[in-house]
Amino acid sequence: MIDETDRRILSMLQQNARVTNAEIARQVEMAPSAVLERVRKLEERGFVREYTARLEPEALDLGLLAFIFVRTKAGTWQANTAEELASFPQIEEVHHVAGEDCFLVKVRVKDTNALGELLRDCIDEIESVAGTRTTVVLNSVKETSRICLEKVECRQRGRAKEVKA
Repeated sequence: MIDETDRRILSMLQQNARVTNAEIARQVEMAPSAVLERVRKLEERGFVREYTARLEPEALDLGLLAFIFVRTKAGTWQANTAEELASFPQIEEVHHVAGEDCFLVKVRVKDTNALGELLRDCIDEIESVAGTRTTVVLNSVKETSRICLEKVECRQRGRAKEVKA
């Protein structure tokens, strides 16, 4: 798997994908060439999927975040439904879920009119979709794409408990 140094490197890359190799080397107390080799190996082994910039949705006039539960018709092939849902640029995430619904979809749009258009003109037009339920986010307390790489301590009724990430 990965060792503690790899975890530290991955954590720094998650926090700031533009961090320099020299800065990583300084923080993990290794030679820059050794860090470069570790990063290359982490990329090759699939631990680093991509480097990206997180944009500010409200600055781009995309202030409405919603989650849509999508139910498909009985006996329909769900992989095709997932691909069709994923094809819409307003849809940020598509998750195949267990339970009453088949998919949980995260969308970001300008406003409720845009959300209505997405539901009516895009999602409801997918032949295999039987219905949707939508939850509009009023306020986000935490939103991240970072993966927890360290041990976590949770407070449980007055005592600390270690939880594996």
